[in-house]
Parts: sequence; structure tokens; C-alpha cells
Amino acid sequence: MKKVAILQSNYIPWKGYFDMIAAVDEFILYDDMQYTRRDWRNRNQIKTPQGIQWLTVPVLVKGKYHQKIRETELDDADWAASHWKALVQNYRRAPYFDEIAVWLEPLYIANSYTHISQLNHTFINAICKFLNIKTVIRNSWDYSLLDGKTERLADLCQQAGGTEYISGPAAKDYVEEKIFTDMNIKLTWFDYVGYPEYPQLWGEFSHGVTILDLLFNCGKDAHRYMRHVQP
Repeated sequence: MKKVAILQSNYIPWKGYFDMIAAVDEFILYDDMQYTRRDWRNRNQIKTPQGIQWLTVPVLVKGKYHQKIRETELDDADWAASHWKALVQNYRRAPYFDEIAVWLEPLYIANSYTHISQLNHTFINAICKFLNIKTVIRNSWDYSLLDGKTERLADLCQQAGGTEYISGPAAKDYVEEKIFTDMNIKLTWFDYVGYPEYPQLWGEFSHGVTILDLLFNCGKDAHRYMRHVQP
């Protein structure tokens, strides 16, 4: 049995994203999809004393209506220092800030990223390393791509040698289960419900913020607040 999941890359994603990575044997970053504005590809949320705040990476989108995620270029280099400053200001009191900053700050300071995919992949891989997630991570362009939403996903899974496809629940709106059945691939819906709360700064608890919030507050104990990440 080999479990495969396929998702677009996100900027410093929330804990559920990494829980799905940890739940499978191979995770395919699906950045051959069209870039969507005001989505999670180039932004995420942190907690502050004033409430939830967005951290957004500026990208070049004007006139580029059909560009793929992996073709999307960053707009300027100043965002990195700004994002790191925001993280320092709002998380320096967190118990594990210094431990996380040792490997996280260089990712911002050594800012030589040109495309959002490159940036996202770098951060996702670094966070997986800290969480000891051993899942193989590949890119969708490592494989050939068919036409058709479900046909492409099922074929990618099959090319990767997958016997079970793990999908986020939002895909129920468009995934045709019969296509997976006909290819002898088990389709399983990932469940994001029921995560326990952890000690979190700044008021009312929020599950949907970047995983950096969990790492700053819990360090190596982050796995206790996820389902599939092992210590």
C-alpha cells in the first residue's frame, strides 16, 4: 500500500497541511495549477495583540490571468524583512521562539527567491525537517499530466505508484470517485476536525493560523497537537 496526496503549495501553511503530508508516503506539490489571487499560495495568518494579521508575499499578477503557480514571480525583495519583523514582534515572547528562529530566520534573511513555488517549497521542506516528517515530496512537473480534473489526479497517483489517494474534504465538490475506483485506487477523505487547542498567545484560540504559531508556542511538542506527526 502506498498513500499519495496532491495539493498546491501554500506559504507557511497551517498545521492541517503538514498533518496531511505526514499521513502519506508521497506528497505531490501541484503547482501546475492556475495561480489564484487572494488565496493561500502567497499569504497566511499570524496572531497579534490586535487580532489575526495577514502576511502576504507580493507577486506579479497584472495581466497574467492564466499563469500557473510555478510560473508566478515575486514582486519585490522587501517582503522578507517585513515578514520576519512581524514574526519577531508578535512571537518573541513565545516559549520556543529562539529555538525556531535558529533555522527559520535564515530562510528569510537569505532571500534569493524568484518564484512563489520556490519560496513555498523551501519553507515547507524546512518545516517538515523540523517536525521529522519523512514523507517524500515531489513536484507535479516530475510527472506527465493528463487533461481533466479527476483524471489528472488519479493518473498522478497511479504514476507515483499510489494505491490510496488522500484528498482534502473541499475536493468533494468536483472529484469523481468512480474514476479512482475504475483505476483500483482507494479514495480517502482527510479529516481536519477535532484538533486539540495548544497554549497560544494573544486572546481567543485560532486553529487556522500558520503552523509557525504552533512551532513558536510548542516547539518539538507540536506533534502532540497533530494526528499523524510522530515525535
